[in-house]
Amino acid sequence: MKAIYDVPAPAKLNLFLHVTGRRDDGMHLLQSVFMLIDWCDTLHFEVRPDATVSREDLGRPLPPDDLVLRAARALQVASGTRLGAHIGIDKRLPEQAGMGGGSSDAASCLLALNRLWGAGLSLPALATIGLTLGADVPFFLGGYNAWVEGIGESLTPVRLPPGRFAVVKPPQGLPTAGIFGHPRLTRDSEPAIISGFAANPGPDAWNDIWKFGRNDLQGVAQELCPGVTQALDWLGSQGLSGRMTGSGSAVFAHLGAGKSLKAAPEGWLARECGNLEAHPLAGWAPSDDISVGG
Repeated sequence: MKAIYDVPAPAKLNLFLHVTGRRDDGMHLLQSVFMLIDWCDTLHFEVRPDATVSREDLGRPLPPDDLVLRAARALQVASGTRLGAHIGIDKRLPEQAGMGGGSSDAASCLLALNRLWGAGLSLPALATIGLTLGADVPFFLGGYNAWVEGIGESLTPVRLPPGRFAVVKPPQGLPTAGIFGHPRLTRDSEPAIISGFAANPGPDAWNDIWKFGRNDLQGVAQELCPGVTQALDWLGSQGLSGRMTGSGSAVFAHLGAGKSLKAAPEGWLARECGNLEAHPLAGWAPSDDISVGG
C-alpha cells in the first residue's frame, strides 16, 4: 500500500486585513497579506483501494465532518478516482484563532491526495475545489506568501524578509460568522495598492511592514472576546506591538533581535514562530497560475 507520512499543514498570519466592501451575496471583499509560518498540523495518508475515505484523530478530537474529509470527497468527484484514503490528523494549530488551520489542512489534503491518487489535477483546478471549501484554501494551495484580494481568490505572490514572531492565543476562540455579521464592523476601507506595501529586504523592513494597514476586524473582536485585549496587553507589557490575525482570537507581534517571550498565562497558547518563504508542498501540483476566477 502506498502511503505518505507527515505531510505538513502550516498556519498563516495576516500582516493586515482591510474590509473594502461587500458583494450582493453577502460575502465580504478583503485586502490582506497572508504570511506562512512554521507552526503546523501534520496529516498522515494511506491509500485505500475501496474508495472509502476515513479519518483518525491523532491529536485533539475534530468535528465528525471536517474540511479534510470534505476536501477528499470533492477531489474524488473532480478526478473520478476509484481510490480512497485513511487520513490521520495530528492537530496542533488552535481553533477559531484566525490562523487558517482548517483551510491549511484541507489544502494539504488536496495536494497530497492529488499526488497519491495520481489524479493529476492542475493547481488552478485544485484551487477551484478549494474555494468551495473555504476562502483561505486557495492561498495555502498557492504555495507562497501573497497579497490577497476579493474573497480570498485573487492572489499575488510577495517576497517577505525572514522574521520571528510571537503568536499568542487566549483560551477563548472567535467564530468568523460572529465578527463578519457584527453591525459595527468597518466595511468601507479605502482599497490599498500592492506597490504601497513595504515588503523590502532592508534592515528595517519589518518596521516598515508593520506600519502598513491594520486589522479592520480587531475592534469588533475585542468587543466580543476580552481575551483579545488581554493578549494584546500581555504583548505590550513585553514591549511588543501586537495585532490580531485573521478573524480569530490569536494576536501576534514581530520579535526584534534579542527579544523573547515570557511564559504565557495558564490556559493560553504562546509560541515563537518563523515565517516561511514557501509552503512545504509548493510545486506538488502543476501550473504557476494560482488565481481562480479573478
